[in-house]
Amino acid sequence: MNANQLGFYTLLKKEVMRFWAVLGQTVMAPVVTALLYLLVFAQAMSGRAEVYEGVTYTQFLLPGLVMMTVLQNAFANSSSSLAQAKIMGSLVFLLMAPLGHWEFFFAHVAAGLIRAALVAIAMLVVAIPFVDLPIAQPFALIAMFLLAGGSLAVLGIIAGIVSSKFDHLAAFSNFIITPLSFLSGVFYSVHSLPAVWFKASHLNPFFYMIDGFRYGFFGRSDVSIWQSLAWTSGFFIAISSVALWMLMTGYKLRK
Repeated sequence: MNANQLGFYTLLKKEVMRFWAVLGQTVMAPVVTALLYLLVFAQAMSGRAEVYEGVTYTQFLLPGLVMMTVLQNAFANSSSSLAQAKIMGSLVFLLMAPLGHWEFFFAHVAAGLIRAALVAIAMLVVAIPFVDLPIAQPFALIAMFLLAGGSLAVLGIIAGIVSSKFDHLAAFSNFIITPLSFLSGVFYSVHSLPAVWFKASHLNPFFYMIDGFRYGFFGRSDVSIWQSLAWTSGFFIAISSVALWMLMTGYKLRK
């Protein structure tokens, strides 16, 4: 194992241990919040809406909530880690380590995916005894999880780099991540929207992430799974290019 590989595994372990030390806050709290959404909306809409034939509203809602929680936690993991390192002054030690930009990038993305996977598994373990949820397309399910979770982990790297204080990070989450998550079809099918909002929804990359993930469970979705994969892959490649450029040039990392 060379120095770069050792640096990658060490950084990955550090990032995993960072959120593992406060597991109740980083994993259990998001699960409880998402399950409260499930409880409230399922009770309010029970028997009143059937988005797909033979699929109850509660079944429809659960995959969307799982993916929404995955997106928010993958973003939170990498963004909070980098922002905290910058603000507390510990980032300089990472920059001095034998780490290339690829190792730095993949360690943060992998840690974000691990946290997101733990949150998703915990949600499903708790909810599935009460919600009959089939898995029609497991490969599509895994592909959408990796692409969507990876995309938000990368977006978190960008947010952590450009944020110079925690207020900037909170603004990024409150004005970009949360609105895009809630307006992505988590709680409804976009086919129920007026024409203007229907078209606007198709410009939201989070919509394709959630719709493609939902396809993995039911084999049905609002748009083609190939369209969801194409949009999510394109989004991942675009923001990864930006993040890697920032890491290679030291943008806002080296003063």
